Amino acid sequence: MISLVVFLALCFAAAAVGGLSAAGGTNEWYSSIERPSWNPPDWVFGPVWTVLYAAIGVAAWLVWRRRGEFDVTPALAAWGVQLALNAAWTGLFFGLRRPGIAFIEILVLVAAVVMTTVLFARISTAAGLLFAPYLVWVCFAAVLNGAIWELNR
Repeated sequence: MISLVVFLALCFAAAAVGGLSAAGGTNEWYSSIERPSWNPPDWVFGPVWTVLYAAIGVAAWLVWRRRGEFDVTPALAAWGVQLALNAAWTGLFFGLRRPGIAFIEILVLVAAVVMTTVLFARISTAAGLLFAPYLVWVCFAAVLNGAIWELNR
């Protein structure tokens, strides 16, 4: 059970790093830029990300638990890469206020999440399924990021 707590803590630490890198006038900047009409209300992001971080933490734990049956190292390495990319995106988009650079980075994040989802699903169907909503959300975030970049060039 300690390992589950560790994976969840890593996910929420990534969220905190992203949040800290975005602190300082983020809401004012984000509210002032043009966003597409289909942009979700700001209050949606916190609850969605909370659920997603919990799911990707549990997914990693499910994969880690299978380490005696499978070589889980590549899957967990991919998980670590995507988590680092996830944290970096927030700093690029909100912290540096660079939607163009963030868009390029989130495309790399999408690829990393796809790879992690595939690797996880090969080891644990449940882990792959837990990653699926995250993959969908990151793809949506990439499209939203691209639209915001285009609207604010």
